[in-house]
Amino acid sequence: MITATQCRMARAALGWGVRDLAKKAGVSVTTITRFETQQSEPIRATLTVVQQTFEAAGIEFTNGDVPGVRVHTRK
Repeated sequence: MITATQCRMARAALGWGVRDLAKKAGVSVTTITRFETQQSEPIRATLTVVQQTFEAAGIEFTNGDVPGVRVHTRK
């Protein structure tokens, strides 16, 4: 599952605001904000939807020693 830091990094890489991600993933702005600020951990199904939304936009999550993100450009 993605981390709060990876979520913020992925949004930044795509130029998305919290509202953009929430709308595209079909979750509330509050859910994204609370996750990213580590105030709460969304249920696994919500994190899966958020991760899939990013992946559909070309984000690859890396989970080696230091979790990160990579953007795949579309041709």
